[in-house]
Amino acid sequence: MMLDNGEPRWFHCTTHTYGAWLPGDPRGFRTRHHSEHVEGDYKNPPPAGMYDERHAQSKSLLKQALVVIPAEFREFVGRTLIAKLQSHGAEVLALSVSATHVHLLAKMPPGPVPRTWVGSAKRQAVFALKARGWIGHLWATRSKVIPIKDRPHQLGRDLLALHGWECQPLG
Repeated sequence: MMLDNGEPRWFHCTTHTYGAWLPGDPRGFRTRHHSEHVEGDYKNPPPAGMYDERHAQSKSLLKQALVVIPAEFREFVGRTLIAKLQSHGAEVLALSVSATHVHLLAKMPPGPVPRTWVGSAKRQAVFALKARGWIGHLWATRSKVIPIKDRPHQLGRDLLALHGWECQPLG
């Protein structure tokens, strides 16, 4: 349920690196706005080979190789994202950077603001990495922004249990 009063609220935001999750991915995938029914998902992948042609076509359209954030850059990327989000006024509770995606939990105004602020933070991370020699794309287009529905979702228990992740605080 969205609050209509414009008060800041908690959001779970995810974003991926360039090429990390493509149409036809054997782990499962969704089309934008779910415009097409696709069998399976990441919990129950589609039958092997079902979307191989689509995945091959998606990979052939990439402008560069898929991006993996090297382990030595992940903390730097995380700190850069946090700093930019905080400069906008977000309250960042948690952030995790892996090889191919980022999860963050932040309190921000509702509406288009969370996606805009995450996009701005992604751009800042690209600028910061390019200053350190990074070449090429870093992020996939867009991010997923989900309003937090209840306390367990905010605490990430479901997400952590699903992926078997452990939280490691920065610093």
